[in-house]
Amino acid sequence: MTKQREPVADSLRASVAGAIPVLEAFLRHEVCKTGFCRAVLGLSGGIDSAVVAYLAVRALGADNVYPVIMPYKLSSPASLQHAEMVLADLGLRRIVVEITPQIDAYFAGQQDVTPLRKGNKMARERMSILFDYSAQHQGLVLGTSNKTELLLGYGTQFGDTASALNPIGDLYKTQIRELAAVLGVPTPICEKAPSADLWEDQTDEKELGFTYDEADAILHLLTDERLSPEDAAVQSGLPLELVSQIARRVRLNQYKRRMPVIAKLSSRTIGIDFRYPRDWGQ
Repeated sequence: MTKQREPVADSLRASVAGAIPVLEAFLRHEVCKTGFCRAVLGLSGGIDSAVVAYLAVRALGADNVYPVIMPYKLSSPASLQHAEMVLADLGLRRIVVEITPQIDAYFAGQQDVTPLRKGNKMARERMSILFDYSAQHQGLVLGTSNKTELLLGYGTQFGDTASALNPIGDLYKTQIRELAAVLGVPTPICEKAPSADLWEDQTDEKELGFTYDEADAILHLLTDERLSPEDAAVQSGLPLELVSQIARRVRLNQYKRRMPVIAKLSSRTIGIDFRYPRDWGQ
């Protein structure tokens, strides 16, 4: 089984080799063409936001990057420590906004509040704060969702999946790990279990029910190689049941990857007939 999956892992690693200069140029061009040349991002202490911070500093300079740490009272102390490591290593300003008061005020008196509801509220509250900082400092909000999360729908719509630009949205989680090592992200951040830190003892892989290595092997074959679930199962050496589960999840979460769908009534409907090219700023 392991031998069958090695070529997939190798191909994902190889495609990271030339990514850094491309992503630097992407950030510099797409941010600065707006006239701002500044960026805002949420710094969680995880590997994804750390990678975005390192890329942003390389592209724009530390003085033009505004990282915001937004802990909740139940957030892991390690998350704050790891975020502080990134600040120290990159020479970034320290901005901390505690979200406990507004989250607790919203849910006060409500019964049967599930971890999912609370986690979604926290994610959207954090993004609301980032866009406020965006207005204050005239910088664009950078997304920190990777390709694995976006395909699986593992994120909160208009929460952590919202942004003006996303430099890592075409990189799988396994590729993010490779990129982090090249960029010099501190080892404790690279080696810890991935977690959205939305509630105590939460980890991504525990919640998903499979590992990122398994997900990336399958997603690469389904998405990039365009194999059927049956062929992807054979190629990856993973159970067809798991492959089909992931394929179904990708399909069901398509709505999270689109702008709001507008009912068409006129001859030029926004997003359908009325569209500007991506390089409108040139």
